[in-house]
Amino acid sequence: MVFATYEGMLATALSATLIGLDSQPVRVEVETRRGPPKFELVGLAEAAVRESRVRVRSALKQIGVDIGECIVTVNLGPADLPKTGSGFDLAIAAAILGALGLISPEAIADVLLLGELSLDGGVHPLRGALAHLLGARKQGVKRIVLPRANEAEAALVRDLEATTVATLGELVEAWRGGRVLGRVPSPAAFAQTAIAEGPDLADVRGQLAARRALEIVAAGGHNILMMGPPGAGKTMLARRLPSILPLLATNDALEVLAIQSVAGALPAQSLLAQRPFRAPHHTVSDVALIGGGGDVPRPGEVSLAHNGVLFLDELAEFRRTALEGLRQPLEDGDVLISRARVKVSFPSRPILVCATNPCPCGYYGDRSRHCECSTDRIRHYRARLSGPLLDRIDIQVALPPVEIDALWKGERGEASASVRERVIAARNVQRQRQKAEQVSASCNAALTARDVERVIVPCVEGATLLKRAVERLALSARGYGKVLRVARTIADLEPTARVTPQHIAEAITYRALERTSVAGP
Repeated sequence: MVFATYEGMLATALSATLIGLDSQPVRVEVETRRGPPKFELVGLAEAAVRESRVRVRSALKQIGVDIGECIVTVNLGPADLPKTGSGFDLAIAAAILGALGLISPEAIADVLLLGELSLDGGVHPLRGALAHLLGARKQGVKRIVLPRANEAEAALVRDLEATTVATLGELVEAWRGGRVLGRVPSPAAFAQTAIAEGPDLADVRGQLAARRALEIVAAGGHNILMMGPPGAGKTMLARRLPSILPLLATNDALEVLAIQSVAGALPAQSLLAQRPFRAPHHTVSDVALIGGGGDVPRPGEVSLAHNGVLFLDELAEFRRTALEGLRQPLEDGDVLISRARVKVSFPSRPILVCATNPCPCGYYGDRSRHCECSTDRIRHYRARLSGPLLDRIDIQVALPPVEIDALWKGERGEASASVRERVIAARNVQRQRQKAEQVSASCNAALTARDVERVIVPCVEGATLLKRAVERLALSARGYGKVLRVARTIADLEPTARVTPQHIAEAITYRALERTSVAGP
């Protein structure tokens, strides 16, 4: 057992705290001096950080270090930056050991230390490890020590010397013995050459118009609303959208996994470069859907679905405030959450897929089943979906009931793999055009108003057709832009460089639901 008898010793270690997805560096300064046992911690720390004194003291005892005769002062700087989480334990323990002279200051210099300590000296996994790794690389940090349980995340980041430990004793033995800890191989290869097995679009019988709309959605990254009676295939189609989307590029996949890491929602299986699919229940709260909660905002479903699919089934049953909260993320591609001490931004650019019934009983317009809903009841039901929200949905389609012959005798539809090839080709066309025009948008749906003017120039006949549609359907300026973006995607699927009147006419049909079926009987 080593008893602390050193006076006036000072040591510094490096750690970090998360503000949204941004890893902010934190300087951990420790001073030790002889005196009655006391452990002071300053630096705008939340409860979980302040409780580190108990965990650190016990973990140090497990490796034979007793600070029972010391006054230990820990300062987390910068002082005005809120410190959250339990990931400071490892850095605090290392700085105490440095202040006691038990390890060399050079051992902890320029090393980012992250990890929560258990009472027996074990190092527990860290929430948001991947976000910390990406932040460390951005800040120029070269070495980082993480919990062994975060090894899979550590293996994803290039240009960073990452090591993992299971216990505090393992780390201290390496430092005191001058031994180099085993490095995590970097980077791990994403499984980008294969699509995980899942629902296939070939399972869908009939609904050719909806299948066509879904292909356009995938090719251009557009949002879609499907309205139809129960059993028409709305949910079935939505769950097959990921199967026709291109695999994520490496940087996009890292961003998706970083969000999931911060939320504690990383998949248990190996980390794959696949697009997320989120389908929250209609009872979801505003905070769970949009993000936020407490002093440490967390990403909501709209951010967890970033670069993937957010499926809202039974759309009219969601809380009105939750749906209205989606308007800003759908428009800007991120969620800004403000608190008294901190502002947090989470990326949120999913493909929004919505499904709803035409009326409370679900059978309005169904020729085979009688709808018992009154006109006022139907209008009240549909009024739950506000005009501004519907205006942000690019494609709106009505799904008729599926004919029994299509289910019984109908052949399987086109497989997802075939559709995905056309989608990838259309995305490549967009990427090349955006690069030539110096446009930063990743797909047509993300084009800004200024980009639309540069990239999408309809012919005179097409412009005239669009003008008549604006007047007849009372489209807003946003709706006008949505039609142009969808028409551009339809042209890219052919592919053709020119947006023709036929492309615009098809795009207009995907806005007609807004002024007919949705408006009421």
